[in-house]
Amino acid sequence: MNHAVIAAMAEAGETAESLAAQIGVDPKTAAKWASRGRIPQTRHRAKVAAILKREVEELWPDAVRRREPAWFRPWVDIEREAVSIRTFELAWVPGLLQTAAYARATLAGEALSPETVEELVDARIKRQAILRRDRAPMFIAVLDELVLRRSAYGDRGLMREQCEQLVASAELPNVSIHVVPLSAGMHPGLGGPFTLAELEKGTVVAHVDSQAKAQLVDGVTDIATLSRRWERIRGEALSRAQSRDLLREAASSWT
Repeated sequence: MNHAVIAAMAEAGETAESLAAQIGVDPKTAAKWASRGRIPQTRHRAKVAAILKREVEELWPDAVRRREPAWFRPWVDIEREAVSIRTFELAWVPGLLQTAAYARATLAGEALSPETVEELVDARIKRQAILRRDRAPMFIAVLDELVLRRSAYGDRGLMREQCEQLVASAELPNVSIHVVPLSAGMHPGLGGPFTLAELEKGTVVAHVDSQAKAQLVDGVTDIATLSRRWERIRGEALSRAQSRDLLREAASSWT
């Protein structure tokens, strides 16, 4: 439990219900803020701190020490509150399923110091805890098969380890991994990767990446378009069991 938040709520005479009413969120969401490692979304954090007459860093030190890039933090907050996450990846293994070595390889071409790379890798690996926590979100990942076949700077061991981790992750009860096989040819996912996160009240927010920038999308029309696109891509993918077999074969191919 986050004892700093619990103590501040008691001193201010606030409950999860009263905080929720003032912030405009579900009481269950507000209650989670008193749990260790659960940090309110950026837009809520300062309001809660003001109500409790505390500084943000007193209540959630990790909010200040967080290592992921500032532009990415709103999405990490959404991931933490999501009840389901659907993602499609065309080129990379999704961050929530990467090994540390693979994550490090994805950053190898960037103009970053070794220290910064390690901070980013550490932040990415820590995000994965949401898949193994109590009441973990349902996570459904669809990958293009080329993700499994693309070499990471010639390091076969790295790719074998990554594929083996995908096999292990696919065994989690809340994780489904599906692969769009090369035999599918051209498919609707070639337009690029995206992720859809559903929150507790049914709100859906998308994260759409590009070479220039990443953006959050929550417009009704855009979400409907992305949801239809995701279903079409999923329709091209193998079943969960067939995908697990392909993941095992891919791991063996890197031996």
